[in-house]
Amino acid sequence: MSNQKKRNFQIEAFKHRVVVDPKYADKTWKVLEHAIHEIYNHNASGLSFEELYRNAYNMVLHKFGEKLYSGLVSTMTSHLKEISKSIEAAQGESFLEELNRKWNDHNKALQMIRDILMYMDRTYIPSNHKTPVHELGLNLWRDNIIHSSKIQSRLLNTLLELVHRERTGEVIDRGLMRNIIKMLMDLGSAVYQEDFEKHFLEVSAEFYKVESQKFIECCDCGEYLKKAEKRLNEEIERVTHYLDAKSEIKITSVVEKEMIANHMPRLVHMENSGLVNMLLDDKYEDLGRMYNLFRRVPNGLLTIREVMTSHLRETGKQLVTDPERLKDPVEFVQRLLDEKDKYDSIINKAFSNDKTFQNALTNSFEYFINLNARSPEFISLFVDDKLRKGLKGVSEEDVEIILDKVMMLFRYLQEKDVFEKYYKQHLAKRLLSGKTVSDDAERSLIVKLKTECGYQFTSKLEGMFTDMKTSQDTMQGFYASHPELGEGPTLVVQVLTTGSWPTQPSSTCNLPSEMSALCEKFRSYYLGTHTGRRLSWQTNMGNADMKATFGKGQKHELNVSTYQMCVLMLFNNAERLNYKEIEQATEIPAPELKRCLQSMACVKGKNVLRKEPMSKDIGEEDAFFVNDKFSSKFYKVKIGTVVAQKESEPEKQETRQRVEEDRKPQIEAALVRIMKSRRVLDHNNLISEVTKQLQQRFLPNPTEIKKRIESLIERDFLERDNVDRKLYRYLA
Repeated sequence: MSNQKKRNFQIEAFKHRVVVDPKYADKTWKVLEHAIHEIYNHNASGLSFEELYRNAYNMVLHKFGEKLYSGLVSTMTSHLKEISKSIEAAQGESFLEELNRKWNDHNKALQMIRDILMYMDRTYIPSNHKTPVHELGLNLWRDNIIHSSKIQSRLLNTLLELVHRERTGEVIDRGLMRNIIKMLMDLGSAVYQEDFEKHFLEVSAEFYKVESQKFIECCDCGEYLKKAEKRLNEEIERVTHYLDAKSEIKITSVVEKEMIANHMPRLVHMENSGLVNMLLDDKYEDLGRMYNLFRRVPNGLLTIREVMTSHLRETGKQLVTDPERLKDPVEFVQRLLDEKDKYDSIINKAFSNDKTFQNALTNSFEYFINLNARSPEFISLFVDDKLRKGLKGVSEEDVEIILDKVMMLFRYLQEKDVFEKYYKQHLAKRLLSGKTVSDDAERSLIVKLKTECGYQFTSKLEGMFTDMKTSQDTMQGFYASHPELGEGPTLVVQVLTTGSWPTQPSSTCNLPSEMSALCEKFRSYYLGTHTGRRLSWQTNMGNADMKATFGKGQKHELNVSTYQMCVLMLFNNAERLNYKEIEQATEIPAPELKRCLQSMACVKGKNVLRKEPMSKDIGEEDAFFVNDKFSSKFYKVKIGTVVAQKESEPEKQETRQRVEEDRKPQIEAALVRIMKSRRVLDHNNLISEVTKQLQQRFLPNPTEIKKRIESLIERDFLERDNVDRKLYRYLA
């Protein structure tokens, strides 16, 4: 194979030159031109597309592409000029129908022509940078039909007129509109935008400007918003039916600007129907509509939020500063809870649980609850009322709901330590008088407080419950070791740890001899079983059950305080006693004694004593004797039950003083903690850090922080910098 001689193949040109008929191009073009005319005249069925394709192919092959292309342009242009005249001649509503019909015809013709000239489309056009046949057909339609001087403005006006008619309630041919708009879009986005959309948006803006002005003059806010919402939905629907999808955002912006953004202040402040009225009347549907419409425009939700916050702060301020409402603490707190429930419901149902609105609500409540210095006390009184009697017969779930609501108000308090002081006092009274409805509810609230504020906040409260349980065990042990005490008076002692319970001024009182002996036996027993402890009797915190027989042998069991028992026992040995004699015999402090006598002699239905002269107040010259005519339909009668009362002014000052004293070590501890970790810190930053650390419990006063800093400097915990006196250093 390798030895064989290699052969070279050569292709030679024709020896005779191929001569093309000089009239070939004209003849062939004439055939193609005739075919284009026939296509436009709807006579294409008799044409041989294969032959026509071959003719076009040969023309391009023989370098007559330019002749073919320019011939196509002039033929199509002349046809389109004729079509233009026929469209111009159409009158009234048939104008768009004629335009649509001719457009469809042109598209079909263009499809056939493109098939015939496919070879030119694929070879000649790309290499010579010409416009492809289909695109060329669209451009020629645009220039000769759409941009024709007699059609362009007429088309625009007709389309805008139809949109206007539809807006005013007429039914139009949406299918025809869709076809015409699609034609503009097919001709290119620039044609759709310049020849229709731009003008459509301008006319729409004017339409809605006029309409919104008309509506706002004659409608209330709720009605206006309904109309605005309806118009917005109509425009969105219009886009889906016959406009370009990209027009939606543009036309909705026009409606939003003209119908909502331009009238926002007037709408929210509209007299008798604006935002405040909607809030007052719980108009969830209108509020929801306002929220959904206003959220579409810049600063819309901010406007609603500001008006709502301003209204809420104003009503809240009135609520917490109205002297009438401050008379009943339970009602005061209930109103706060009702207000919170109301706005929670509005934000949930109308404002899509919007976090920014929830924050605004929280800030408003924090603002006005702390305007009233007695809010911590009142919230504690509300809890006291609920846990004494308000939760009787209420299911566990409902109890939890009420306690959660209380905790929510508690979170708003800046002075949480003041609440703790009052809560402790009220809890002590509930536990000692056995008046708590449910131990579970009490413990549940303490757990919630512990979760919110930490162990320190509730350790003493938990200690109070521990004391109550321990006291029960102690009493069982006492009676077990003294079986002889089965007869006679029964003693129940609660031994309270001094640090855990609210401090009470220890006041002396002469107990009746029967009780005094029993108390001494308990003291001996207790100190015998516990070493290193000291007992002091808090007679002002106790109570007693007594059996009493009145005139005509009427018997009752009286539930009284220890002081009242001491007074009543005196009448076993005397018919009549004056105030001075009672005071001398019992040694009860004068204010307590007067209150005690008042509750037994001046309260209708509880007046087991009578006094002379009869008056509401107790005087030092008054004389007292047993009311033989006392009667009650109940066998057991409660007299002067210890209830949580609002504090008197001196008591309030004393509580405030105790709170301030308790704060001092906490401020100092925070100062030392911060300075220990930072070593050196300037005055302003130190104040800021201390406030930040303590705000969970209370808002420290900068003046008090300054005093504590001075105290720490005196005790060599801190020192001032020698150069910069505002700089502090920590001394290890």
